[in-house]
Amino acid sequence: MIRTRLFRTVRLLVLLTAVVTVGVPTSSSAAVRRSTAAAHRRPATKPKITAATRTRTPAVSRTRARLPIARSRAQVTRAAYDAQPRFKLDDSGALVPDVRAEAAIIYNPANGQVLWESNSQDQRSIASITKVMTAVVFLENPVADMFAPQVIQTIDVRNASTTYLRAGYTVTADDLLHLMLIASDNGAARTLARISALGYDAFIHRMTEKARELGLTNTSYADPSGLDAGNVSSAYDLARLITYVSGDERIASIMRTPYYTVNAGRHTIQVHSTNRLVMQGDIDVQAAKTGFIGKAGYCLATLLRLPQGGPQVAVVVLGAKSNNGRFGETRNLFNWLSTKASDLMGAAADAATAATGAVN
Repeated sequence: MIRTRLFRTVRLLVLLTAVVTVGVPTSSSAAVRRSTAAAHRRPATKPKITAATRTRTPAVSRTRARLPIARSRAQVTRAAYDAQPRFKLDDSGALVPDVRAEAAIIYNPANGQVLWESNSQDQRSIASITKVMTAVVFLENPVADMFAPQVIQTIDVRNASTTYLRAGYTVTADDLLHLMLIASDNGAARTLARISALGYDAFIHRMTEKARELGLTNTSYADPSGLDAGNVSSAYDLARLITYVSGDERIASIMRTPYYTVNAGRHTIQVHSTNRLVMQGDIDVQAAKTGFIGKAGYCLATLLRLPQGGPQVAVVVLGAKSNNGRFGETRNLFNWLSTKASDLMGAAADAATAATGAVN
């Protein structure tokens, strides 16, 4: 028995000596290496969140941060595209404008001749160009004192979209006219209709009635601001209307004003014209009004004077694809006419004279 125990002890000592001399078996060594590598790959503790970690922008956030820049570049590209003039050959082979807007016209107010047109008789929603007739009808039926304070009511500004007014503000009727025609303020248009001698509903009826008196057969109105898509007209009618109001300096002078300040009680309102042509000042604008709602697209009705004190022409663009587009299309039509004015306006005058002679 003692011999057996001695044999086991010797064998154990031999095994221990072999382990110390040779090392652990290969399989055990590989397991140790795998365990060590795993420890390096998976930290034993959760890393601490430092200020630097918190402020570092993840890859997804960086991508999103670049999106506004991409949109801005797309908008610049679109703006340049809208401003680029296009031309085509007409039936006679002459080079004429090819507008992207839904309808447009160049109109000679001196003799009523259409110098160029595209869908000019189509009836379309006209958005805030409505306010031109609002000004006409209001000045036919004004309040007793244009400079007496008027209190803005909630109904005037509720869901008004574009307005600088708030319920409780006190503003004169003269200031309301300026806000409406310079900044295209919808609350101001509603207030003028409400405080007029006619009252709100009769005021709207009178707007359409006035259009008929002026021979604007494609024109009718549903509200005084232009927010209602039921305000409709045609490029041809609007060319005649903008020509008509240019003769009233109470309206035309406001339309040519780039900046205006209103003292509304304890509040000061500073506005600028929605008309880029007025703001830039490089074209002689006699009268003009912008308009936009989704149904109408971007619209602009203008009466412009040709260079070197030349004659006046009405240029109307309806349903342009962008804000830049309506000004670019108007400018391009005006520039094209400037190079053709003597031929086109002379030919129109000769045609009108011939027609008059034939009638007589």
